[in-house]
Amino acid sequence: MRRAEHSEVQARSERDDKENRASHFALKFIFAALTLLLTVQLCFSQNTPRVLKVDPPSWWADHSINPVRLLIRGANLGDARVAGAEGLRVGATSINAAGTYLFADVQIDPQAKAGLRHLKIVTSVGSTEASFEILQSLSVAGHFQGFSPDDVIYLIMIDRFSDGDPANNDPAQARGLYDRANKFYYHGGDLQGIINHLPYLKDLGVTALWLTPWYDNYDRLNEIELKDGKPCTGFHGYNPQDFYGVEEHFGNLAKLRELIAAAHKLGLKIIQDEVVNHTGPYHPWVDDPPTPTWFNGTRAHHLKNVFQTWTLHDPRPVKSLKKETMEGWFLDFLPDLNQHDPEVARYLIQNTLWWIGVTGLDGIRMDTWQYVPNTFWRQWTAAIKREYPKFAVVGEVKDGDVVHASYFQGGVVRDGSDSGLDSLLDFPLFYSIRHAFAEGKNLDEVPKTLAKDYLYSNSDILVTLLGGHDDGRFMSENGATVAGLKLANAFVLTTRGVPQLYYGDEIAMTGPDEPTARADFPGGFPGDKKNAFTREGRSPEEQDLFDYVRKMAHLHTELLPLQRGELVSLHVSAQQYCYARKTKTSVVLVAINNDANPATIEFEITPVGLANGDQLVDRLTLGKEVKVKNGKLSVMLSPRSVALFVPQ
Repeated sequence: MRRAEHSEVQARSERDDKENRASHFALKFIFAALTLLLTVQLCFSQNTPRVLKVDPPSWWADHSINPVRLLIRGANLGDARVAGAEGLRVGATSINAAGTYLFADVQIDPQAKAGLRHLKIVTSVGSTEASFEILQSLSVAGHFQGFSPDDVIYLIMIDRFSDGDPANNDPAQARGLYDRANKFYYHGGDLQGIINHLPYLKDLGVTALWLTPWYDNYDRLNEIELKDGKPCTGFHGYNPQDFYGVEEHFGNLAKLRELIAAAHKLGLKIIQDEVVNHTGPYHPWVDDPPTPTWFNGTRAHHLKNVFQTWTLHDPRPVKSLKKETMEGWFLDFLPDLNQHDPEVARYLIQNTLWWIGVTGLDGIRMDTWQYVPNTFWRQWTAAIKREYPKFAVVGEVKDGDVVHASYFQGGVVRDGSDSGLDSLLDFPLFYSIRHAFAEGKNLDEVPKTLAKDYLYSNSDILVTLLGGHDDGRFMSENGATVAGLKLANAFVLTTRGVPQLYYGDEIAMTGPDEPTARADFPGGFPGDKKNAFTREGRSPEEQDLFDYVRKMAHLHTELLPLQRGELVSLHVSAQQYCYARKTKTSVVLVAINNDANPATIEFEITPVGLANGDQLVDRLTLGKEVKVKNGKLSVMLSPRSVALFVPQ
């Protein structure tokens, strides 16, 4: 019995061992199968298409550009095809070698209703969707108005004007870039701050607001460009990271549209500051361009801009210098876009049209105009005028030489193309204004500069200025006084062209260089010790200057000759200048004495149609009158003063 029991136990043990081995094998098999399945699923998921961004995100069925070319950024798009959606038909597509960018022509049915659509993107391993919206076009009435000599432009650096919404000072996606104590960080100015002070601007007498770029800039410290040896931020807006985004420190697209609508309601136009010459150093394109020729060069291998701009109008330039000037990267780190690449050109043209159409803005100030080829500008301006005929553009060509600056205005074929550019910032006159009125040098430098107006195709549309965000403030020039600043404002607001004021110059803000010239407007920020937006917050000297600038701005709007009148020079001497603005039916005379001593000047008046016995009154000095005698006027002027005469 014992032997039999032992045999049975042994047999049972052997059966259990076999069962255990079988179970272990089964478990290993199941584990291996699951691992294989998960690996396949992971590989599959890693290779399925992904969409990260669609540019433009929306368009219009009745637009002059149709189809619109979408640039879709994502991953695993190598063999993708795009299916249309309701009211959308997809035409030609192309994909870059890395499979990270897909170009697709999307035809919008003219009868398609506004609303969100979803394009389906299908590859051999999966599919995804790209959102795209058909928009309702804005009414032409009250939008896309352009600007003209009728206007008075006021330049605002968004980050430094007013903080209307402290909640966006340190946004989650860009922590640590806000510090009012650091002149190279964000200070909190935003779109809401401008909305809050639209009544102030309306009262001042301006009619158009030029806002520095509101593009979304990089969400980190810029460790490539060092300021005072330390990293800085993109608070100024000129280093775009997303050409279709609004900088989160400023607000969002809805807030931008609210601002423009509120400005239009008050009769104020909006001018957008744009950049198409370059991107910011951290744009996703820099290390993963949509096409091989998207940029002139690469981050590792590119030309450095040598700023030899004279070569651009030289009929026999040194080709290498011209190439370095046109294709070199600004400061050796701002990636230079290649507008000769048709995809780049189309992207930038559509981007401009999108901003205009989405917001209803009225004009554009284009940064670094001269560094972009005329062949592109011809396409760009033509596309704008085709869709928005009244729209106007002013280009930045920062040079004091009239010969150089005038070369870039449209209306003349230059370098094989007419750029179509309406206006230029009148930097040659800017420097003459600074020399005469700030530094106290001879006033006749101003009419001598104006004498070269024949070089422009249209000098009447040039934007005249005495201050801006790229230079030290007027009041920080050697020898500058409030009296000189009054003269400069009076001249800008009465001479030919479109007058432009710089925020804070109406209260004599100071700042000797670019960073300090971009200081915060006092009273625009929580905790400010004074509020210069109010009469109570201004010193007596600030209030006196504010009242003067305000009066001149309102006179510009009130007196038609100051807007549309022909400029007629009547008297020029070393420190005195008298001129008229004349229409067919009216005339305004302006007499300026830039000397520290009083002066009496006499000049012939018949060229502007006034007759003997005609009486004129000075709109700036109550009770001051002059009468035409023997075809002449004799005018007595106090030291550093202006008289503005109109017929009684």
